[in-house]
Amino acid sequence: MTKVLLVGGGGREDAICRAMVRSEASVYAVLKNENPSILRLSTDHRIMDETDHDKILAFARESGVELAFIGPDPVLNTPLVDRLWQSGIPVASPSLSAARIETSKEYMRSLLARHGISGNIASRTFTDPEELSSYVRDLEHEFVVKPLGLTGGKGVRVMGDHFQNPAEGLAYAKDILDHDGKVLIEDKVQGEEFSLQVFTDGSHVAPMPIAQDYKRAYEGDTGPNTGGMGAITDADLSLPFLRAGIRENALGIMRHIIRAMKEEGNQFRGIMYGQFMQTRSDLRVIEVNARFADPEGINVLHILYDDLLEILFGIAEGDLRTYVNFNPLSTALKYIVPVGYGSKPEPGMLEVGDLDYPNVSVYYAAVSGSISSVKMTSSRSLAMIATGQSIEEASDAVERSMSCIRGNFYHRRDIGSRELMKKKIESAGIST
Repeated sequence: MTKVLLVGGGGREDAICRAMVRSEASVYAVLKNENPSILRLSTDHRIMDETDHDKILAFARESGVELAFIGPDPVLNTPLVDRLWQSGIPVASPSLSAARIETSKEYMRSLLARHGISGNIASRTFTDPEELSSYVRDLEHEFVVKPLGLTGGKGVRVMGDHFQNPAEGLAYAKDILDHDGKVLIEDKVQGEEFSLQVFTDGSHVAPMPIAQDYKRAYEGDTGPNTGGMGAITDADLSLPFLRAGIRENALGIMRHIIRAMKEEGNQFRGIMYGQFMQTRSDLRVIEVNARFADPEGINVLHILYDDLLEILFGIAEGDLRTYVNFNPLSTALKYIVPVGYGSKPEPGMLEVGDLDYPNVSVYYAAVSGSISSVKMTSSRSLAMIATGQSIEEASDAVERSMSCIRGNFYHRRDIGSRELMKKKIESAGIST
């Protein structure tokens, strides 16, 4: 069996670990929490700081791993990938420099601008508070405030959603500037967001099904931003509220980004995902990320038909085939979280009963304990996912399975629901 290093202990990494084991890999896991599913599946593991690249490298060497894969974005912002390569261990994840496509929003926006890549959004980076104040005062349209580094999906604030007027937005931007030394102001665009993830070796690109993540904590897409409350995919690889040609346009942008990075000597190898927005008239790039999304990565890995280990070796060796097969099923995923998640979480214990539903599975995230009894943290706990012939059918199956989980928790019932799907289709002007 091939020995593989996996770094990360969330729901996404549980899905990666299961796909690796299906590929008959022997998994050596590094994680900060005692995720019961990953611990059960792995040959060996270490509980440690996931950004401690010295200790992780030592574990990889002593374990004799033949391939490495990094799950969380903060780990990609360390020299771990580069040091693994230097030690002769192939890695199917991007280098520290290539991961800047996610870890530096300034780099991402400037790359798109330098290469004339479509979908860019007007933006400016500020280091001077007076210039920032002057710019915001003169703006005649709504805007978005973003930290330039990693925020786990929680640092972005949008006018009209998170702040109501330019003065509030300016105050938040100044807070970021004081803390980070830089802040990004972008024009606000409106429409339907979606994620397109791809496998790439820096030259070849293999796309995954389009997914939609639900970041807002409460039903009806209200409340604070979170790391993601759930996600959906459809059997036709697109989504019912996206216009014809949108998936192809998004994939074209992803290919252009990957080609541009290679041309600049900053080749990207790993999983890249673009977060896009379908507006009334065009397609815009909201963010570009350097790893599987969470939760969207769970959705696509859950229906992956091909051998993940073969794909990852193709990435590391620069020999990725350009088509990867997925089971032709729709998915709906809903995260179980502590009550108050996103503001004042109240973690407790969860009892996980037998899932008497053949098309429903549970993935373990930021928890510890056993398969049947887990201790929650302040973050996401369990990812309940179902497959079906439609998104709505999968969503209904998840709701039925919630009776198997006992404890004090919250989840968004509306993810993938008939009502929400109908509303999105009508809003997009798609005829059915």
